[in-house]
Amino acid sequence: MTFGHTNHWMVDFRQRLGWLGILAVVVVIVIVIVSLLAPWLAPKSHLYGELGDQFAPLSSNYLLGADENGRDILSRLIFGSRTSLLGPLAVILIALIVGVPLAIASAWKGGLPDVIIGRFLDLIFCFPPVLTAALIVTLLNYRGLAPAVVAVGIAYIPWTARITRSAALRERFLPYITACEVQGFSVFSICTRHMLPNLSRLIVAQSTIAFGHALVDIAALSFLGLAIQSPNPDWGLMVGSTGSIARGEYGQAIFAGILIIITVAAFSIIGNRISENESN
Repeated sequence: MTFGHTNHWMVDFRQRLGWLGILAVVVVIVIVIVSLLAPWLAPKSHLYGELGDQFAPLSSNYLLGADENGRDILSRLIFGSRTSLLGPLAVILIALIVGVPLAIASAWKGGLPDVIIGRFLDLIFCFPPVLTAALIVTLLNYRGLAPAVVAVGIAYIPWTARITRSAALRERFLPYITACEVQGFSVFSICTRHMLPNLSRLIVAQSTIAFGHALVDIAALSFLGLAIQSPNPDWGLMVGSTGSIARGEYGQAIFAGILIIITVAAFSIIGNRISENESN
């Protein structure tokens, strides 16, 4: 790629996202880098602390203070970024792997299969994701990131499928699809090689927005004690730290809450900007 092409791509990227979108991308990149480099960036252990340092104030030794177990809040926030990003990413992958094929199949077949798939998705869609996830986790009687991710992922399948189906229905009867059918291409080839690429930008935009919602939902489950379990660090778990809140120490809850807000806002801005460009 020549310098001229590179420069044109960067200008186009800046125009599509705008300065606010670029700032959101930078924020996401920084958070991802911090999560990847957590073992080297965290100043102290994120699992163990000194009991004598319970609720230690902000200092050179504890830049953001210590929690009820004497653990460094900054280190736990840094390591907590891993589960706070990995969980929503897994949720979106589950929703895409199941929801997108269902949506395309429903739009392609139409008729009774479309009705059956649509009613099944509507049934799941009736329940809020957190409520659905909480019910599944409770019934399984197994708490942790994995069951929470599966439960939230199941709850997000209808949301992904309905948006994809609407777009796939518009694509289904366009001339290029008819041309592919006339040329004898298989349904699988038409859907994967022609229809899906045309839906990709919409899917990426909606998945980016959904990522922020999934982050909040998993954080809510951790807050309720249904997802990440102590001593493992997680932003949602830190927001609901009853030991600190009972003592009137709101430091880690505030810091974790701010990080959740910033991350969700960044993903929402990116997704909205991509979606706006898709509709134009």
